[in-house]
Amino acid sequence: MVARRMFILSMLVVLLPMVSACSKSEPETNAPQAQGAESTDPQAVGGSHLAVTIKGEAFNLELALDEETRIQGLSDRAEIARDGGMLFVFSDEQRRAFLMRRCLVPIDLAYLDAQGEVVWMHAMQIEPNPNAPDNQLKLYNSHHPAQFAIEVRDGTLRRLGLRQGDRIDLPLEDLKDRAR
Repeated sequence: MVARRMFILSMLVVLLPMVSACSKSEPETNAPQAQGAESTDPQAVGGSHLAVTIKGEAFNLELALDEETRIQGLSDRAEIARDGGMLFVFSDEQRRAFLMRRCLVPIDLAYLDAQGEVVWMHAMQIEPNPNAPDNQLKLYNSHHPAQFAIEVRDGTLRRLGLRQGDRIDLPLEDLKDRAR
């Protein structure tokens, strides 16, 4: 039993730097942008958005380019706009794990590899106690190396018919260069 607890604690120490969550920000703007266009919005988490098309539908995703923004993610949000969400960008490709820290709404999550291909997806549910310590929250693993993650409103990925192996067109090199 003690060995198991030590193993779990050591895994948390390894996983916590990789863990991201939901995020907090002011209300989103819903103005569409050209594919791949970026805007700076002072109310957006991280200060910018990226227009992304997923399965023919336009989304205005907030960018999470640094550790602080990735950890905050979509926490404390009462809702996510139908065309909103967040694009998490990491400086390298590795197995990742997200959790629902202080998340008030269910969220769809898609992990993407360094080429923008979907490697795994989850329908993340609200935790019974979203303020619980991280080690008591469910982890949503990428199961494969991932460099990007997209979080959108619950039910969106199923509605779009997104599947593992689908590619999402992103300005990959620019995003990778900007990740911190």
